[in-house]
Amino acid sequence: MIHSLTTRERRAHRRNLRAELRSRAAANRLVASVRRRPRSLATVAIAAGVDRTVAAGTANGLRSVANRLGLDPADVARTRRTVHGGRAHQTHNVYRFTLGQVRILIRNYRPRKPEYVAAVDRIARLCAA
Repeated sequence: MIHSLTTRERRAHRRNLRAELRSRAAANRLVASVRRRPRSLATVAIAAGVDRTVAAGTANGLRSVANRLGLDPADVARTRRTVHGGRAHQTHNVYRFTLGQVRILIRNYRPRKPEYVAAVDRIARLCAA
């Protein structure tokens, strides 16, 4: 005997599908914007699918590699940094790098933590695509 869904169950199912579609569309928009213009290193990591806390640590490591190599960012802006969500009340300098610059940084970055190694692999896949 096949049980058909009630109106409430159908509505809940469609609501879940719409939420999934919204999250996928947002992720695709973020990846597209990373490919089009310079973005911060944390944003590139988040676009690659890295967790926010790991993305912040990986971005710090990549930033230190940029300093060591003398690689200047493509763009510098003042913004309210909201990597961990919520509203930031102080403005910070944000250094934005192109995907070509991120490729150079990844080649020279040798993380030790397994989470950061996995994050760099994900970012490398984003840069290669």
